[in-house]
Amino acid sequence: MSRHVVVLMGGWSAERNVSLTSGKAVAAACERLGYRVTALDMDRNVAQRLAELKPDVVFNALHGTPGEDGSVQGMLDLMGIPYTHSGLTTSAVAIDKQLTKTVLAQAGIRMPGGGVVKSESIFEADPLPRPYVLKPVNEGSSVGVAIVTDNSNYGNPISRDSKGPWQEFEELLAEPFIPGRELTVAVHNGEALAVTELQPTQGFYDYDAKYTDGLTRHIVPAPIHPDATREAMEMAVNAHNALGCRGVSRSDFRYDDTAGEPGTLYLLEVNTQPGMTPLSLVPEQAAYRGISFDALVGMLIEEAGGSR
Repeated sequence: MSRHVVVLMGGWSAERNVSLTSGKAVAAACERLGYRVTALDMDRNVAQRLAELKPDVVFNALHGTPGEDGSVQGMLDLMGIPYTHSGLTTSAVAIDKQLTKTVLAQAGIRMPGGGVVKSESIFEADPLPRPYVLKPVNEGSSVGVAIVTDNSNYGNPISRDSKGPWQEFEELLAEPFIPGRELTVAVHNGEALAVTELQPTQGFYDYDAKYTDGLTRHIVPAPIHPDATREAMEMAVNAHNALGCRGVSRSDFRYDDTAGEPGTLYLLEVNTQPGMTPLSLVPEQAAYRGISFDALVGMLIEEAGGSR
């Protein structure tokens, strides 16, 4: 009898729709691979449903909280169900951008400066010289990111009435804005797959640019200096290992080449559950390395483990 795979997707995070798209693509791949598949849109009765379904493996296609922050991982550990991607501890650290920064800085990985600020404080004064970036501490997919410049329409100081992440989150991570280019590197089982450059057709690489077809060009391999390619791949692997990631992760970078190449790389964050949508970067890099989408899904299922 083939193994029973439950594809856990949806949920109630800000990234619900992306998760549903990822989950549907993964479920279709599982069917093609010959697994017995159940696609489960997670609700508050998820533990009861999993107990009824009795899966051999859960493919965790959730994005954001609580699927990416260790909560679901802890539940699955208690239930004794193997699952894809990173475990409880790694997930809890990696979803928190400030904790991630602390761990990776100790590992010698270059990251932007800055720190966590109370949203209330930014209405009095800027936390950093402009331009700088404000983003939620515990969200992914560029949810709620604001770039504050001298010319931005947020006001100076930022106005309470201006639309931005300060209206949704009590605390934000403030970082210096790094000029240059957007890069990303996927790591599978400790090996970097490739470097992709992301070129938004307008604005910056925000949530809409990530998930709307035609708003961002993906260039793989990235047309950058070979030394920068090598360093980006090494930094991504080191970050994957330092955090204890399992399966696949994706590290996002800013590459400051404004003074010429090779420029300076800054790691921004590590995604422990990267998207598996038709526009997603990890499947694209896997394909570049000759690994089909179905083969990637199958590898992640067969490599699924427990708490870590």
